[in-house]
Amino acid sequence: MKLEDIDTVAVLGAGNMGHGIAEVAALAGYEVHMRDIKEEFVQDGYDNIEWSLNKLAEKDRLTDEEASAALDRVTPLVDVEAAVADAQVVIEAVPEKMEIKKDVYGEVDEYAPPEAVFATNTSSLSITELSEVTSRPEQFCGMHFFNPPVRMDLVEVISGAHTADDTLDLIEALAEDFGKTPVRVRKDSPGFIVNRVLVPMLNEAAWLVETDEATVAEVDSTTTFDMGLPMGAFELSDQVGLDVSLDVLDYMHETLGDAYEPCPLLERKVEADELGKKAGQGFYDYDDGGVEIPSDAGREDVERTLAALMANEVAKLVGGDVAPPGDIDRAMQLGAGFPDGPAKLADSAGLDALVETLEERHDETGAARYEVSDTLRERAEAGGFYESGDDGGYDLETLQVDVTEDMVAHVTLDRPHRMNSVSPELLDELSAAVDRLEADDDVRAILLTGAGDRAFSAGADVTAVTSGSAHEATAVSRKGQETFGKLESCDTPVVAGIDGYCLGGGMELATCADLRVATDRSTFGQTEHNLGLMPGWGGTTRLQHIVGLGRAKEIIFTADQYEAETMADYGFVNEVVDPEAFEERAAELAADLAAGPPIAQAKTKRAMHVGRQDVDAGLEVEAQAFGQLLTTDDLMEGVSAFMNDEEPEFEGQ
Repeated sequence: MKLEDIDTVAVLGAGNMGHGIAEVAALAGYEVHMRDIKEEFVQDGYDNIEWSLNKLAEKDRLTDEEASAALDRVTPLVDVEAAVADAQVVIEAVPEKMEIKKDVYGEVDEYAPPEAVFATNTSSLSITELSEVTSRPEQFCGMHFFNPPVRMDLVEVISGAHTADDTLDLIEALAEDFGKTPVRVRKDSPGFIVNRVLVPMLNEAAWLVETDEATVAEVDSTTTFDMGLPMGAFELSDQVGLDVSLDVLDYMHETLGDAYEPCPLLERKVEADELGKKAGQGFYDYDDGGVEIPSDAGREDVERTLAALMANEVAKLVGGDVAPPGDIDRAMQLGAGFPDGPAKLADSAGLDALVETLEERHDETGAARYEVSDTLRERAEAGGFYESGDDGGYDLETLQVDVTEDMVAHVTLDRPHRMNSVSPELLDELSAAVDRLEADDDVRAILLTGAGDRAFSAGADVTAVTSGSAHEATAVSRKGQETFGKLESCDTPVVAGIDGYCLGGGMELATCADLRVATDRSTFGQTEHNLGLMPGWGGTTRLQHIVGLGRAKEIIFTADQYEAETMADYGFVNEVVDPEAFEERAAELAADLAAGPPIAQAKTKRAMHVGRQDVDAGLEVEAQAFGQLLTTDDLMEGVSAFMNDEEPEFEGQ
């Protein structure tokens, strides 16, 4: 079965996850049969979808017509046969209990078409064991959404022992069509990726408090302000639900051994029904002030312990061929909001030091959770999880760089968990990448895009950019000006492929490209004035040369957001395309430029940039360059091809 063969998706379960998955599928244009065991349950789920769609419409993320059409595609059902008989894909999202799920599959297998693929939304249970209940284990996989499915980008696509590659490929394609980012889990391993790393870390945080080594405030201050996680470890535990974490730990303890023994503090909390935010009481009291985390209570020993424990879990996943470091980091960024993944975090800390931390704690406590895995020792000896040569020879953390056969360097801003916001680190890496690409004879054009489909770049990483003194902020402004200026003035033609938000510093970056192609769902704006700031990376000077001084002032002073068609009318966007055609068209445009005469392109860019500041100087550069081009082999190739009605093959000579 191929993606285009799917028109109906059955979602089993209408609870929080079920109705969220049903809404995502309906928004993507699929007919959805949402089923639960009682009419009241499925109606509650349907009502929740209607409420959510209305909210999206109120926030102008959908039109009223789109919201109504999506709701019309959802059919609430109680009868199992009616729900699955015409479905090509069945996504099960019933409670996280093995026996309940097995009972569901025993019934569903009877009524679903033979070609239908089954996908279980489980956070930790065995895909293999569940698949063996059915007559089609090769058509069975995990499809783990994160809560809430409408907002969370990550979907873990998990292979069972019997799962066919075609099944995984299909479900990954479906996840992408849902607007999500799939990460493949290559082996059926408890906790998969995110929970396998995250839940032991939360458990370790509880152990540190249980053994009187740290306080809740110290741990959460460390994880939030020192490690840069989106919330404190205990705050996150309360958000997830302590009972949910305990269920995962119990399963991991049962299947993986004593290294995953739940902390007694966590067990006592669950026994007392202090389940976290949903219960009003967990590690924090939500009826009496809620979460308060001091910014200055962090401790280095707590940070080392938590980083070491996560590094050990990453190593076990890598060594078990569950996932490579890059996929683990991507999953943790998208699924848990980590600013950097645990593998990169571990490499920054130094694996040798983390191995030493685990050994010391194991010697002190004898606890199995501190036993150093063989893979962690091996990676420490090799110098880290990321070896030299990863990322196609570009050892980068915030960018992906791939050079295609068309001689196009595809540079992807790779911070989808932060809407590809531009950080000082990204500026440094972009500057280095431009230098290397300009020196690479195999690169004739650059295509600049953003990872995911939500943003090209939603702007500067405001926290990172504004956290220092005025002197430091000035230095960041100059760094951005220099980096963006280097991209703008490089001899190689640059295409910006824009899908989603292109705001603030992200729009300043797009301004440096020679051509801009955007999807019709993209949004543009220099929104700095809304923050009491101003464009600081060249936007005040470059934008006016593209759209004119009056339009530039309008865009900057109003700080409004503009649709792609409007920006095309203003002359900022060269071409607006449908999202389905975006990748192909952006790549085609970059390839066309790469096939052009590189010497003539470089000299043309220089003449235009000089002429922008001084017309007479620009004309002089143009005249000199024109004469120089008459001596090139490319000229002879171009004339010969023209005379013979052929396509020229320019060599840059």
